[in-house]
Amino acid sequence: MSEGQSEDPSRPHVGPGPTDIDDPLIRTEARKAFVWLGVAAAFALAVLLSGSLLVIFGGVVFAALIDGGARLLRRVLPIARGWRVAIILVAAALFLLWTAQFAGNQIAVQAAALPSTVETQFFKGLAWLQQRGFDIEADDVRRLAQEAMGGIGQLTRAVGGIIGAFTTMFLILVLGIYFALEPRLYRRGVAWMLPADRRDYFRETTEEMAGALRRLLAGRLLGMTVEGIATWLLLEIYGVPMAALLGLITGLLAFLPNIGAPISGAIMVMVGFSGGVDMGIFTIIVYVVVQTVDGYVIVPMIARKTVDLPPALVLAAQLIMGVLFGILGLALADPLVAMIKVWLEREAARHENGGASDADGRDDEGMETA
Repeated sequence: MSEGQSEDPSRPHVGPGPTDIDDPLIRTEARKAFVWLGVAAAFALAVLLSGSLLVIFGGVVFAALIDGGARLLRRVLPIARGWRVAIILVAAALFLLWTAQFAGNQIAVQAAALPSTVETQFFKGLAWLQQRGFDIEADDVRRLAQEAMGGIGQLTRAVGGIIGAFTTMFLILVLGIYFALEPRLYRRGVAWMLPADRRDYFRETTEEMAGALRRLLAGRLLGMTVEGIATWLLLEIYGVPMAALLGLITGLLAFLPNIGAPISGAIMVMVGFSGGVDMGIFTIIVYVVVQTVDGYVIVPMIARKTVDLPPALVLAAQLIMGVLFGILGLALADPLVAMIKVWLEREAARHENGGASDADGRDDEGMETA
């Protein structure tokens, strides 16, 4: 009310409401509290939608695989990106059909014989422990074997349950294809929701993350190919049963660092000892040689070209993601940790530079990054 004006007696005096805060300090603290409440709500929403978010991230990982192949193809075939993506997808489909037609029958027969071979060697190993003085009751051995075989049966059903996992895999494939065909469209959409002064930083960060993801997956594919083919050839030369299946299992499980190698090695050694002590020792040698080449040649080469992840960190992430999301979480733990590490490094560099973002990390295709 200005000076010289009298208060209208017919108009009630309006004071501060229950939500009005006059004290600037209290108002600032209240805003901070609301921010933390918003962060907690966002975290709760992320937990609620974690399964869907993981499927979306799986699509991003698959898109990075397609994008890496399209970039390699561009070096020898400079055509439109859409055609290169189509060629990569058709080549992958033809390879899967060829594998199913020419190797499917042999691998199917070997897969049917694998559980009985593993079970037999499991009992032999327990009997050997009993002969060496380990006090193991027969009932305990039988119950342990049943639980172990039950776990193997559950794993086999989980891996072989194509119908149950079809929806998830189909969504990952479709999302990956869409992301790979129009990566700029989706990145612009996400950048549009950010403040204008953060969009360049977001673009540079996503480019660096995409490049690291492509190199990481390329290294994983290289390791899978080398381990699978080398295991198959060495076992086939010696005459180890199920060499093709063991090579396939070794190659597939090589995608899971720290966890896949011990599992495939244990299966390989048990199958090897089914053919005698000499064959079992040979399978141990094959496992050591293949893993040595992978650990001292392939992995360091990948680490120099991409994000160098500490093995303990990757293992911890795999354990957590495996418990929360099963096989899908286990497979995507490594790429997820790599993306988070790149983001944290970029944030640290930005704060060191006083909030300014650098422009390095751009690749030759610019906004085409998936």
